[in-house]
Amino acid sequence: MEIRDYTVAELSKLLSEGALTSTEITKAYLAAIEQEDGEICSYLTVTPERALKEAAASDERRRNGAALSSLDGIPYAIKDNFCTDGIKTTCASKMLEDFVPPYSATTVKKLADAGCVLLGKLNLDEFAMGSSTETSFFKKTKNPVDKARVPGGSSGGSAAAVAAKLAPFALGS
Repeated sequence: MEIRDYTVAELSKLLSEGALTSTEITKAYLAAIEQEDGEICSYLTVTPERALKEAAASDERRRNGAALSSLDGIPYAIKDNFCTDGIKTTCASKMLEDFVPPYSATTVKKLADAGCVLLGKLNLDEFAMGSSTETSFFKKTKNPVDKARVPGGSSGGSAAAVAAKLAPFALGS
């Protein structure tokens, strides 16, 4: 089995057993995003430097027997309408194209406190006002199972990223 074929529960178990590291898992997902997301367009922003730094910190905690939670070291992606401190939050709108919030949404903070690794921000219908993820200012997300169809929306980027195995889990709204 390839790393991207494991469920979150299986990845958690492999991490706790020391059979995989968060860095290995994160690199597998980042490579897949780079190779495959150009056609699917699920991500608006990918955060490889941050993700690898968070993964390394998780690996260090696990080596020291100090994992923050069962999710410590598990990568995820988040819909681009959740604020993320220091990372663009566009809501898929030209109006917010350069907005970088000075704080993170509670959900993002809780995942960080659990040791989760942020891969990036996912596409959506502009301001989450749609049902197909075709109204993003930046690009249309395709359904990875059938690219002639939409992935749904407004959290289509989240759905497409998980369906295409470009994130083990993702948050939508």
